[in-house]
Amino acid sequence: MNFDSIYDFPDPEQVDPDGQGLICIGGDLTPATLLHAYSQGLFPWFNEDEPICWWCPEPRCIIEPQTFRPSKSLIRNMKKYNYQVRIDQAFAQVIQNCAAPRSYSQATWISSRIIESYIQLHQLGYAHSIEIWDEKELIGGLYGISLGQGFFGESMFNHRTDASKMAFYSLMLLCAQQNCPWVDCQLPNDHLMNLGATTTSRKSFLKSLQNVINKPNIDWKLYQNSVFSTYDIAIKNNLNG
Repeated sequence: MNFDSIYDFPDPEQVDPDGQGLICIGGDLTPATLLHAYSQGLFPWFNEDEPICWWCPEPRCIIEPQTFRPSKSLIRNMKKYNYQVRIDQAFAQVIQNCAAPRSYSQATWISSRIIESYIQLHQLGYAHSIEIWDEKELIGGLYGISLGQGFFGESMFNHRTDASKMAFYSLMLLCAQQNCPWVDCQLPNDHLMNLGATTTSRKSFLKSLQNVINKPNIDWKLYQNSVFSTYDIAIKNNLNG
């Protein structure tokens, strides 16, 4: 999969043999640049007052949708609260919620530049959101980039108990139904590892990446006009409506 970008990103294995993760600095956040970066295994991560930094960590954190198993407590809450799952109905609201300060920190890397650029990617059909609603209130969700059969997770947010986990489980089901071999979680952390994420070497990830992104695209249109019940998802373990 090729994208028309004016930038030629360096090979992470060549410029970062010690595995620090930072590959290069500079460039822009146009859709062409972002898509070219993701297709090469890179993603942007920088603070508001910093130049754009492009990363490809060693090791890489991924999760395999086909083997994901939700916790019993999550299934219990999905049945109990019976929220609604929607796809791509409020992408801008999701990314803005993800950018909001957290209880443990006022800092955020999701700057106004990031928000504007990823909304553009959403409008082009490459960025997607999975949302948890309580009637008309958005209470949790996540967003990321979809290329071929790969999904690159970016961030999630939570306003009710387990709402972000419900969105994550819904993503796992969608990706499993679409034969997506992995979801890229970028950097490992305790929360992701508790959800079932694992790590793989950067070399293995980059080798897999080219095969994954050159497969037919995930068909997001199958889900975008539907509203799914968390109760039904918990019972049926699918997003077939």
